[in-house]
Amino acid sequence: MKITLFGTQPYDRESFDRIRDTYGFDICYHRSHLNANNVALAQGSDAVCIFVNDTADAGTIRQLAGMGVKLIALRCAGFNNVDLNAAARYGIPVVRVPAYSPHAVAEHAVALMLTLNRKIHRAYWRTRDGNFSLHGLMGFDMYGKTAGIVGTGRIARELIRILKGFGMEVVANDLFPDPQYAAEAGIAYVPLDELYARADIVSLHCPLTDRTRYMIGDAAISRMKPGVILINTGRGQLIHTEALIDGLKEKKIGAAGLDVYEEEAGYFYEDTSDRIMDDDVLARLLSFNNVIVTSHQGFFTREAVDNIARTTMQNIKDFSECRRLENEVRAEPENAVGQL
Repeated sequence: MKITLFGTQPYDRESFDRIRDTYGFDICYHRSHLNANNVALAQGSDAVCIFVNDTADAGTIRQLAGMGVKLIALRCAGFNNVDLNAAARYGIPVVRVPAYSPHAVAEHAVALMLTLNRKIHRAYWRTRDGNFSLHGLMGFDMYGKTAGIVGTGRIARELIRILKGFGMEVVANDLFPDPQYAAEAGIAYVPLDELYARADIVSLHCPLTDRTRYMIGDAAISRMKPGVILINTGRGQLIHTEALIDGLKEKKIGAAGLDVYEEEAGYFYEDTSDRIMDDDVLARLLSFNNVIVTSHQGFFTREAVDNIARTTMQNIKDFSECRRLENEVRAEPENAVGQL
């Protein structure tokens, strides 16, 4: 079985090469991101394997079907870059990696919280320049503060466990509350408005759907506690970036830690340091000293990358052997709201 991987980096190749002999697949790697213009690179493949910045829209899927591709394998949890209706129409199953390492993303979210709260990033640059002043570096005790967690899937639950260890109170919101989990974890499910009003830190861990797209906009920000720290390690389009910028300028948002950005495809995972940034919105975000943008690296640990490769290969093997696809995603609403 031949598999074409799009959007690959050296670390992807290393992980897949370590296990390819176990599965016996013929793998072809491409650095370019899948889209309607380069879909011909998949010619002769039985499956394509894509990541978050690849585009499997209706036109691309139609071309994939025309050249005999039988499976789309995502090596990530999110699937908003795939037209699931088109995939179903052309009879191409879509599989994903639902849980590569919830610890990795949760720990990255905590790193953003701590860095922003205690101004570690600013202190780092100051001391390198011989400035050991404490002016502007005051933070707050996490102990006793309230964290608002939107979505309570695997990653969020790991984050909640860590934050409870800090002695924080946790309130959460989820389309499908789990009362048993809430009782065991010592958290409370509350309406979004209450979460925004109470939380000193808001962290987003819900999938991107029509319901959640731009859920953090002017209205949501206006209901948040003044000085709130906003963390997004989920999907870029959960936040309306211009509304976030307004919230930062008005001092309503105290700080923002973003591992994702709604227009990240042109920048993330690439070295663009020799170019003038032509994304004015991203440039404005980067100008704030209380904003940290990381390059969608929350997943990026050795353990997670290896888990991604193994789960992806197992998904493809299950398909090739006509077994039930445990990690298949479909266009039905119940799949669209699964948590990250």
